[in-house]
Amino acid sequence: MKREVSFGLSIIPIFTLILAAALSIFIWEAGMHIPLLIGVIAAAIIAVVCGWTWDEVQRMMVGGVARALPAVFILLIIGIIVGTWIGSGVIPTMIYYGLMIISPAMFVPLVALVTGIVSITLGSSFTSIATIGLAFMVIGEGLGFPSGLVAGAVISGAYFGDKLSPLSDTTNIAPVMAETDLFSHIKHMLWDTIPAFFLSIILYWIVGNRILTTHIVDSDAINTIKIGLSDVFVIHPLLLLMPIFTIFLMIRRTPAIPALMSVGLLGAVLAVLVQGGSVSTVVKMMQSGFSINSGVDAVDSLLNHGGLVSMLGTVGLLVIATALGGVLEETGSFDVLTRKMMSKVQTAGTLISSTILATFVIAFASGAQFLAIILPARTFVSKYKSMNLDTKNLSRCVEAAGTVGINLVPWSVPVVFAVSVLGVSPGEFIPYTFFAFLVPLINILFGFTGWTITKKHYNNNT
Repeated sequence: MKREVSFGLSIIPIFTLILAAALSIFIWEAGMHIPLLIGVIAAAIIAVVCGWTWDEVQRMMVGGVARALPAVFILLIIGIIVGTWIGSGVIPTMIYYGLMIISPAMFVPLVALVTGIVSITLGSSFTSIATIGLAFMVIGEGLGFPSGLVAGAVISGAYFGDKLSPLSDTTNIAPVMAETDLFSHIKHMLWDTIPAFFLSIILYWIVGNRILTTHIVDSDAINTIKIGLSDVFVIHPLLLLMPIFTIFLMIRRTPAIPALMSVGLLGAVLAVLVQGGSVSTVVKMMQSGFSINSGVDAVDSLLNHGGLVSMLGTVGLLVIATALGGVLEETGSFDVLTRKMMSKVQTAGTLISSTILATFVIAFASGAQFLAIILPARTFVSKYKSMNLDTKNLSRCVEAAGTVGINLVPWSVPVVFAVSVLGVSPGEFIPYTFFAFLVPLINILFGFTGWTITKKHYNNNT
């Protein structure tokens, strides 16, 4: 006979995961797959103790993973795109011309701004990071900026765009789960997103210029990278039409998987026609990524990336995380935790803070964006209605912590993806991901001051 999971039992899987994650990151240095698996085992044991059969627990895991399958395919295709865009010369061309025209004094703010514009257009933070973000990493290396700072600016820009783009999957999921409409949600998010991004740009300008006062840009290093690129690749401005074509597909609202697969295959064709690669070489590039020994360490270390195989670690993490989320949701463990929070809620400020805290709990417990958005939104929607607060306040909060703030969790899927593509450790770039700190803090400020908090009368208050 099933019984409700108690508060004490409900925190065991989350506490177990966070403890295992801390040990794995700081002591074992073994990644996040095993800690997440330990979390799944703990959640499954609690479910069985409370009366669920193993077959039922297994179905919970399968249901959780099923929700993530579209993201799995997108991750695999992005791996292919990275490989073919490097091998075709698209990313090397972006780097080459970027080194020619970008001013060092404005480089770091421009990284955030340009990545943000690209991400709004594409509707995908992952694609933006893997394409223009990777190019900026090489340019930053040539200009002498710390890789963690550049990566932080790339990630800030990517999630600024992802948060506001009507093409983004998370931006579409949040209002549906919070029972509001997409464009009201996006319009309401302007209040926290624009100030947070503006402050981030200022911080990047200050930090970037402080680095320049103690560091002289090495023009020889820049020329070495440019020569290394031109020796290995055919560099031509027409290759820049590839990202423009990608943007065109997204503007036309072409479904994400066919659009991304198309630009990945087109990159493979260009690798053969423009760069002279053999079909065999290009297929291997799609499978295992681009590999070259140009003699220029900066070029080799940042361009030897991509391929479908490079995404398998991130895909594995996503699968385990969503399996854990499926068990936590179906057993009601998360509901038990949030009921404790909601029992203390009396004002808009405490409700907003509790929503963001709950979203971060799921972010730390699972590392998965979708779960960090879906579970709190489902749980808190009735509370917002009972307090006559428009549920677009709820959708804004879960995006603040679940889409953006999750980049502060070292073992989250977005962070692991950024590490695999950009080659920078979480400890290096998280302190510079200013946007991820500012957006949740601004929402909490709004909650306690009442600024931008919209009220709405609901006839079916509970």
